Amino acid sequence: MKAVRFHQYGSPEVLRQEEVDQPVPGPGQVRIRVAATSFNAVDGNIRAGFMQGPIPVTLPHTPGLDVSGTVDALGEDVQGVEIGDEVVGFLPMTGTGAAAEYVLAPADILAPAPKSIPLPDAAALPVVGLTAWQALFDHAQLTSGQRILINGAGGAVGGYAVQLAKRAGAHVIATAGPRSREQVKTSGADEIIDHTTTEVDTAVKEPVDVVLNLAPIDPERLAALLTLIRPGGVLVNTTVWMPAPSDDEHGVRGIDLFVRSDAGQLEQLAALIDSGELRVDVARHVPLAELPAVHAQAAAGELHGKVVIVAPTA
Repeated sequence: MKAVRFHQYGSPEVLRQEEVDQPVPGPGQVRIRVAATSFNAVDGNIRAGFMQGPIPVTLPHTPGLDVSGTVDALGEDVQGVEIGDEVVGFLPMTGTGAAAEYVLAPADILAPAPKSIPLPDAAALPVVGLTAWQALFDHAQLTSGQRILINGAGGAVGGYAVQLAKRAGAHVIATAGPRSREQVKTSGADEIIDHTTTEVDTAVKEPVDVVLNLAPIDPERLAALLTLIRPGGVLVNTTVWMPAPSDDEHGVRGIDLFVRSDAGQLEQLAALIDSGELRVDVARHVPLAELPAVHAQAAAGELHGKVVIVAPTA
């Protein structure tokens, strides 16, 4: 089968498409005929060698944490999944990824793929959708009537976070640049701050209950966002290289989010898509052979929106 792999850490040039043996599922595993994976920023960090401590992978390594596709083989002791099922999942971060024609996955991480969108587009959901869900509900415990500032709402996680926060009944203040303003507005933000022309901490006039930081800002800027949170509130931060600050005097908690795979939450997200309550935004579709170019665009800061990497069809 075809797979994109890297044999050493480095720049996007280390990625190349190769012919490799088709994997055979072991106990508790299924084999998925990949419809698509997607690019996440962490894929580039793993390839570059920046994540060898927290996410050690075995070389050669196939990237691609997101997967959508069709189950085509079952290992022993697999329950709840059948051959022919269309599924979506967030693959183990240290394992072989889905930038290939086939990939193995633990059966218990998979959820039924949403039926109302094309199967490849479902690959745009797992990592970023789960990041938004866990930030809002596991960590911030967002409830109706609260005020939330989503800093960096124009990205892939932000798109889901705005939609989910609005659905939960929150008042959503979002930061976005001119390129993503319309998309953030469509997602349901009540207020939009253009972070390219305005200091966010001066633009927010009333305290918020939650700050969700999705942007790679300086520590000083993150600390300034902390001052916007009412006593007892929370700051959830996804830029894990920079610890979230806290304010013990006012009981404001700082939480660093490390997203985890969760089939139950993924199933709920898929159900919201099928009920029309959650929109999946895909910027473009790219064939598997062009994955190195996607990594290169991301490394140059030229990748905008969620890019889905489509596997070759038989």
